[in-house]
Amino acid sequence: MRHFALGVMTSAALMVGLASQVQASSKDYSKSTKTDLVTKIMGNKSYQVYSSLKLEEVTKKVKTKTKEKKKYTVKKRVAVKKKSKKGKTKYKTVKQVKYKWVTKTAYKNVKKKEWKFGKKLTASADFRYAHVQSKSYKVKGGKRYYYIYVDGRPVGYVNEKAFALSKANVVSQVSLVNNPSDSVGFNAEDAINYVTDQHGSLVDNDSVEISCKSAELNISDTGYVSSRKAGTAVLTFKYGKAKATSKLTVRGDAKEGISSADVTPVKTDLPEIETWSASDGASLSSSSTITSKDAVSSSHKYWATNMSGNAKGADIETIFYHPAVLSAPGSSNLEAKVSSAIQGIDFYDNDLVTSNLDLGQADSREARGHMVYYNMRGVKKYNWQLIPSKMLSFNTWLSYIKNIKVSPYMKLGHGQSVGSTKKYVYVLANWNRSNNWSNSQELIRVKKSTMEIDKIWTFKVWNGSAKYPRIFLNADVIDDNTLLALFHNASKHRYEYWKISRNGDSFKAKEVGATGSDLIRTGSDRISNSAEVHPEVQGFVWDSAYDVYYIAFNDYLFKIGAGLDGGTEAGKLLNYYKFDTGREFEGLGSYKGELYVNLNHPTETLKVNHITK
Repeated sequence: MRHFALGVMTSAALMVGLASQVQASSKDYSKSTKTDLVTKIMGNKSYQVYSSLKLEEVTKKVKTKTKEKKKYTVKKRVAVKKKSKKGKTKYKTVKQVKYKWVTKTAYKNVKKKEWKFGKKLTASADFRYAHVQSKSYKVKGGKRYYYIYVDGRPVGYVNEKAFALSKANVVSQVSLVNNPSDSVGFNAEDAINYVTDQHGSLVDNDSVEISCKSAELNISDTGYVSSRKAGTAVLTFKYGKAKATSKLTVRGDAKEGISSADVTPVKTDLPEIETWSASDGASLSSSSTITSKDAVSSSHKYWATNMSGNAKGADIETIFYHPAVLSAPGSSNLEAKVSSAIQGIDFYDNDLVTSNLDLGQADSREARGHMVYYNMRGVKKYNWQLIPSKMLSFNTWLSYIKNIKVSPYMKLGHGQSVGSTKKYVYVLANWNRSNNWSNSQELIRVKKSTMEIDKIWTFKVWNGSAKYPRIFLNADVIDDNTLLALFHNASKHRYEYWKISRNGDSFKAKEVGATGSDLIRTGSDRISNSAEVHPEVQGFVWDSAYDVYYIAFNDYLFKIGAGLDGGTEAGKLLNYYKFDTGREFEGLGSYKGELYVNLNHPTETLKVNHITK
């Protein structure tokens, strides 16, 4: 009976399927088929993008042919009786009636429906590195044409072949430090740039099947690979027909990253400086849409009082207002939403990169978001706020889009350890609620040309042993082999400065300075009830031109000697600046002596001027 019942069910399913086909064949495709709002990944092939696609009724002259039976006569000689004895045959001519079919051609007006494309806007290749989304499509000639939103703006229709169909793009190599004390391991999902389904829609990482082939290593049920012992593995990522592999290595030296925090801190003579707590900070969220009424049309300028009491010790002035968002309205899930809530920035020449996390996400252990690249040569100070709207002409908007690249949804950690070089962007993706655990720290490298991850390392820094780890929530990459990192040693009331150097895939750490002060405090904080607690650092950068560090807390900026080039004393407090912005700094950047800060609500990047030496 079980097999029979199965057969009945199969037949029923077949009947349903046939019925569905009949319904599909009679479906009115002049209307859009709506889907959930999904992220689309652009492929390497370029197709035309059209402003519209409509099934219109048109009148056409149609050629018709008809056949008629036509009568005609022919003359024919026929024999008659012999009349002569000589035997000659006599003939006569007679008329014979015949018929033939004749084809007649005529033309008549016929009404029919035809697909009509609207205006040719541009090629899909122009959106290769943009954030593309869709929530509807139309079917023409058996092919799907999706209506797309690009960086938040509604644009038009494109053949789905423009997307990366059933593709998996993952990091080719992952190198993990040997860490016997790592209680978590490496999340294999971090290696995913994107995986798409058969229609080019982004697949949630949790839906991707991940397997591990190794003699030494294995992957847990939750998708983590332990780094407690050395070994190599091949990770395979699969979803439908999409498939890709990544080589993972756990390095052999378990002592890698063990160092000494033995620098004598430089004492400071600071008065008690107090600022607001994290829970009292700005709470406004960025708007998902923007109008001319919302757009800011003037620069902000704030003066700072320095530690000598000079009320004009420095100033910051807006150089760029960021787009309100870079995703379509209704982008509720985090993979789809490119928020304007920025946590970190960095400059290299005319390149600005930002780490964009939705509000509240920076505190998550697996905090993810997007990185955005701007070519500042093409940036206009005010108009870029309007990118997600249709207030800009299409050509003007397109010229802006060509100067923006949006990364896939990726791990960012707290998002404030961002640095960049000529070819790469780096982010140290640490959890800001780890409470200085002894687990490994994840360094992610992103290619500027594509804004996709191309390499992941982990490293550890311990002061003598796993009992005294150094987890860095703020760091600055100064070249492709070196980063400078900040550690707040709250128990000893000091800030430590560390230089982490990479040689191949191995890392060495050295403490290069220390300041004997907590610098600033708050009266209360969301993670402690203590009367004397310290605000989170909200920006850290090394200014190579003057060999100084800058550390940001809310609207305070501290200037500390780095001592890396011998021009300043390492760890010495040189000055501090209080800017009455009423908003938190969210990231610092520096390039060739120029210093930049970022503020949210609205999101703007400002240049620091007149900073006293």
